[in-house]
Amino acid sequence: MNPVAVVAHDLMLAYGATVAIDRSTFAIPRGGITALIGPNGSGKSTILAAIAGLIEPVSGRIAIEPVDGVEQRLSFVLQSTKVNDALPVTVREVVAMGRYASTGPYRKLGAADVAAIESSMARMGIGDLAGRHLSQLSGGQRQRVFVAQGLAQEHEILLLDEPLTGLDLTSAQAIDDVIHDERQTGCTIVMTTHDLAEAQVADHVLLLSGRVIAAGIPEEVLTVGNLTAAYGPNLLHVEGERLFLDDPAHRPVPGRHTHRERSG
Repeated sequence: MNPVAVVAHDLMLAYGATVAIDRSTFAIPRGGITALIGPNGSGKSTILAAIAGLIEPVSGRIAIEPVDGVEQRLSFVLQSTKVNDALPVTVREVVAMGRYASTGPYRKLGAADVAAIESSMARMGIGDLAGRHLSQLSGGQRQRVFVAQGLAQEHEILLLDEPLTGLDLTSAQAIDDVIHDERQTGCTIVMTTHDLAEAQVADHVLLLSGRVIAAGIPEEVLTVGNLTAAYGPNLLHVEGERLFLDDPAHRPVPGRHTHRERSG
């Protein structure tokens, strides 16, 4: 079993009087890809925000475990749809913001910072877009920009909020390639998804529905019983050995990217 990256005990998260995650205990292993899956409003993004320290628990605790006494650094990549794409900033300026955690927003970027920015843009295939403003980009291009920003930030844990949802094939493949590249370097990737196929090829899964229904390897978590508990019997259909979710967020899109088999 991998060492633990994130641990939560008796965790409860809420927005005012609305409970998003009821008392749940779980651990996220270090290294590999952990997928958070569940219906809309199940608490996926809320758990990411709690890992990032943006939400304080109502009760219980959630913590990032240190490695050899050293605190792990994290990057948090939001969906581009949650960011104002009319901001008067260029692609390079957005990616450069990923360096603020180490340099601060007002310090001049050094050679290492510039190299990290250029490398991140190259990995996402957006180097030729560096001088454009966000408003000039497609949705898939914007998402690649924000993933590049996360890559530019020094991290051992990468948090991704639905990074592949609704993207064109080129953008989805570029992001998927980076996710697997990060995994190969030993990075811990925690990503929310609406796609059952993506969860099935992750290394670890948290199935959510206002609480953690099940956690573990996909084969143990994504069972008919667990999925029925999360989504309800009216949304889950079984055809032979295949499972289908009759949920708008899970309906196939023509030409949609198919998450490839993990390697290693």
